[in-house]
Amino acid sequence: MSSSQDLTPRQIVDELDRYIVGQSSAKRAVAVAIRNRWRRQQLSEEMREEILPKNIILIGPTGVGKTEIARRLARLVKAPFLKIEASKFTEVGYVGRDVESMIRDLCELGVNMVKEEKQQEVADKAAELAEERLLDLLLPPGRPGTEELSSAGIEVTRDPQASNTREKFRARLKEGRFDDRLVELEVTESNVPLMKIFTGSGLEEISMQMKDMLPGMFGNRGGKKRKMNVKEALKQLAGEEAAKLIDMDQVVREALARVEQDGIIFLDEIDKIAGRESTHGPDVSREGVQRDILPIVEGSTVTTKYGPVRTDHILFLAAGAFHVSKPSDLIPELQGRFPIRVELQNLDRDDFVRILKEPRNALTLQYRMLLQTEGLDVDFCDSAIDEIASLAAEVNEATENIGARRLHTILEKLLEEVSFDAPDIAPKRITVTAEYVREKLADLVKNKDLSRYVL
Repeated sequence: MSSSQDLTPRQIVDELDRYIVGQSSAKRAVAVAIRNRWRRQQLSEEMREEILPKNIILIGPTGVGKTEIARRLARLVKAPFLKIEASKFTEVGYVGRDVESMIRDLCELGVNMVKEEKQQEVADKAAELAEERLLDLLLPPGRPGTEELSSAGIEVTRDPQASNTREKFRARLKEGRFDDRLVELEVTESNVPLMKIFTGSGLEEISMQMKDMLPGMFGNRGGKKRKMNVKEALKQLAGEEAAKLIDMDQVVREALARVEQDGIIFLDEIDKIAGRESTHGPDVSREGVQRDILPIVEGSTVTTKYGPVRTDHILFLAAGAFHVSKPSDLIPELQGRFPIRVELQNLDRDDFVRILKEPRNALTLQYRMLLQTEGLDVDFCDSAIDEIASLAAEVNEATENIGARRLHTILEKLLEEVSFDAPDIAPKRITVTAEYVREKLADLVKNKDLSRYVL
């Protein structure tokens, strides 16, 4: 079901190390949680149902890698993954997002993920069928009566010359010689009106039920003719053919199984709903939101438009800075459902140097690649990287500590002028040195009041 079965905890940590600097304890904790899923699958069905995931709370300030660890982990094991802020949920009885919506959203992501995988499997066949349909549009109609005879089941001998012409058109189509030619295509559109009805079961079920009951009124209302170039038409037709080739019932079954067994939900800002209020009144209480989240984390069945989904084996990763509150401020029942707590470390200057140089998606590499599209080569000296890291650490210490996100701010300000002028000065090579960094940013860093707004 998931590629996680092929990965040992050490391999998972090694993969995460390629993108995220430090935080070894957090990486080890999530790696063990993922491996435990594979271990559980090896047990008998009776024992398998008894073993529940050990949910994790990641504790640490902003910008240290909490979200990135969860996102990379989900991508690594090809699991349905949803990131959502706990503060968006409201207590039952108040207008807002109900907690069950996170499971419905996860199901939607799971279905889209499996659907995309199935479409990739039939992509070659779909491309062939799309090509045939497009050739039918490009070529003039055949001999009068040919289509009628064929549809009546009478074998028609095709004109060799017409067949030869079709092959010539096919060759030209593959060479891209028709890419800019306009064709008229009938595009199927779904016209389901948006109806905002607030119920316990959610908006999705309402639209689905009405669509099933009144098929003539909602759903596909035939095709709408649109003009587009051949390149766009080929993509459109390939998508339509792929949709016809896949079995959506099978997609939904597989997606729901993957959500139930492999799903990961990242509950960010859980510290914002921690604590008990001393005031009483009509406001939504933090404790009330915690009690609403509790059944989902404990394990319950949520009704979605694709069918009922059990949440017993979904892995929940919670995260928060816990500056004001602490994990023990959560209600005891919810604390018990997050038995593993990992504290992430603050990032210092040395960490910033590594972040700028080591990861596969290093920030300096991102800027180099972006500017190369303009024909501009930008090289960062080691001394420049050291200077950027030092400035980031200094500003974090003097103002709010936003971790590695400070590097984004500093690099954007540093290369602002180059990015603006890049189309006019390319092709050219620019070397960013420590002197260049100091020249562009030193005054801003020294002026504390200004740096609070700019950096």
